[in-house]
Amino acid sequence: MAGFQDILGHEQIIEHLQNAIKTDKVSHAYILDGPDMSGKKMIADAFSMTLECEKKGTEPCMECHSCKQALGKNQPDIIYLQHEKPNTISVDDIRSQINNDIGVKPYSSPYKVYIVDEAEKMNVQAQNALLKTIEEPPAYAVILLLTNNAEIFLPTILSRCVRLSLKAVPDEKIKAYLMENYKVPDYKADVCVAFAQGNVGKAIELAESEDFNEIKNSALQLIKRLDDIELYEMTEAVKQISNYKLKINDYFDLIMIWYRDVLLYKATADVNKLIFKEEVYEIKKEASRSSYGGIENILEALEKAKIRLNANVNFDLVIELLLLTIKEN
Repeated sequence: MAGFQDILGHEQIIEHLQNAIKTDKVSHAYILDGPDMSGKKMIADAFSMTLECEKKGTEPCMECHSCKQALGKNQPDIIYLQHEKPNTISVDDIRSQINNDIGVKPYSSPYKVYIVDEAEKMNVQAQNALLKTIEEPPAYAVILLLTNNAEIFLPTILSRCVRLSLKAVPDEKIKAYLMENYKVPDYKADVCVAFAQGNVGKAIELAESEDFNEIKNSALQLIKRLDDIELYEMTEAVKQISNYKLKINDYFDLIMIWYRDVLLYKATADVNKLIFKEEVYEIKKEASRSSYGGIENILEALEKAKIRLNANVNFDLVIELLLLTIKEN
């Protein structure tokens, strides 16, 4: 658990929440909306800790009894909703853990905070049950809905909550953070940042992941030798990619970044803007033999392959068609 000062980016949201605390205008319901791993949970934790902190500042002190309880995940007035079914938050979950509990005053704190992670999993009945509580909450209640898709909520819930949407964190901030805190070398930080697309949690996960390095090496190795692969060897290439079936979107995204580098170098001849700087020799070679139209065809083929796999088209067929398209262009 961290305070607001430990959160990278999202300055506007943090300022909004701290101002609400400072001016005693905390709302009863908030929606924190952003991609998975973008920092919603950290913001919710920091906000709830600050609300309950005995020092009554705009940062949790980390020293008082309440903060120590929160750090140990046993602050009785900060309640994290649990749900048994992995893909559904049911009406029973909402009733038993929020509606039937919210009338009981806080044990030892000024607020009673309910944190609903993955709130997009609430079915319509659960949302309707929650709506009744949001419409007439006790003065001490604060409900935080964390979601990667706020559009799935009922309009009546959206209209009664303060919606705070997390924005992408600038690449240079994430890169500096990875290099300083995770001792990631410059070139690896560039790859993680390009891949994470402004998502700090995703960038950290990639920086620490051995799997990611393995996928990256496999994808680049295959792309670099694809020109020399004969058609009868294509089955082996498909088999190589099928090892990463569960991470296939990551595999495709790495190939996309590679061809983005090729396109960028072809257009500008500037090596400083490349993500895969350590591959500059191969990128120059690819740029000189590829046409702009050919690179565009490859990028389009990658997007089509993603769509086909999402539609459950045969994996091997999709990959073979993609590799043939790359080889032809």
